[in-house]
Amino acid sequence: MRNLLLILCLALPISAAEVRVSAAASLTDAVTEIARLYEGKTGETIVLNFGASSILATQIVNGAPADVFVSADETQMNRIAAAVRVALLSNRLVVIGVPLLKARRIAIANPEAVPAGVYAKQWLQTRGLWTVLAAKIIPTENVRGALAAVEAGNADAAIVYATDARMARRARIAEVINDGPPIVYPAAVLRDAENAAGGRRFLEFLRSRDAGAIFRRYGFLTK
Repeated sequence: MRNLLLILCLALPISAAEVRVSAAASLTDAVTEIARLYEGKTGETIVLNFGASSILATQIVNGAPADVFVSADETQMNRIAAAVRVALLSNRLVVIGVPLLKARRIAIANPEAVPAGVYAKQWLQTRGLWTVLAAKIIPTENVRGALAAVEAGNADAAIVYATDARMARRARIAEVINDGPPIVYPAAVLRDAENAAGGRRFLEFLRSRDAGAIFRRYGFLTK
């Protein structure tokens, strides 16, 4: 009987291990679509975790399981130990809602930690507007929160990524920021990944022609 059970177990297909991916909130729509495409092509399972890059990096540093991390900036990526790391994408900032100088409340992602907020603060400082507008700033958990604040009428304006502005149902772009800081989205397979091989395969797919077409459709600039 034991031999029969062993034979039956060996005859069963071995399911591929899950690939756990933590990615910046601004990537939610694009990476979700790419993951579903990848699953259809490979039969592997991608488990997605989206949030502010700073929060995701803290989770990883504190031991949260992840195989692949895609950050919205280099600073948060530098906090984790990577086995393989690439520059994946770029983006740009825009102002949505009303022009900043006409706004009473301005939503941006947490300017002390979240990449979109850090980029926004750097740009405002460069323009000499940070001290002028600081009292009007409403910090949000991530860039999608800043978008939602304007959409819900809780802020008059927000500084978000151009890719997020494309998701807006009511808010319109008031200014395209062409003189903002360089925005880089690095992607990495973590050194302590439980499924490093699966992580490498998914990272390679993120750099593929099929994934690139999806990223560009959502407004990202591919490397």
